[in-house]
Amino acid sequence: MPDLDHSKHGLIQEADALLVIIDMQERLFPVMTEKEGLAENVLKLARFSKIIRLPVLVTEQEKLGGTIPQIREALGGAQPVSKVDFDCFGSEAFVEKLKAFNRKTLVLSGIEAHVCVAQTAISALSEYSVHVVTDAVSSRSPVNRKVGLERMAQAGATVTSTEMVIYEILKRAGTDVFREVLKLVK
Repeated sequence: MPDLDHSKHGLIQEADALLVIIDMQERLFPVMTEKEGLAENVLKLARFSKIIRLPVLVTEQEKLGGTIPQIREALGGAQPVSKVDFDCFGSEAFVEKLKAFNRKTLVLSGIEAHVCVAQTAISALSEYSVHVVTDAVSSRSPVNRKVGLERMAQAGATVTSTEMVIYEILKRAGTDVFREVLKLVK
């Protein structure tokens, strides 16, 4: 098989990818637009990551409570990085954990699309390939979500979906892992 494109806009390579779940917290989540779909898709990504052993980095904005229970449970022992900056790269603990994973493709999910997700995506673009999962990010208003996604795309982030991420990383059907993951998307 030929070496696949590892450029900023190429397909996601499992060995180089990291899932980042930003601020899916108890006090912020209830006011998100389309929150049921948001939770469902972030949960799919978390469960998928566990199945394929994809590293996950979780953040929590100070004073907004813990990560919502269903996401926290799906992640098992993942310890969230506490932060006060909107941009995750403003947190030294985030940057240290990120560098320790030694991955160059960030798959971003979480809230809010136009604040923490957008600032993190834009900051990451100089060093990382950034894939923003459109159906796994949200904001309090649909307009801010839309503008956040547009801004990230204009800056050079790849806009994708939960199923696109899953199938890009899986690469093929017919495997035991594929059959296990198929339960998540059906």
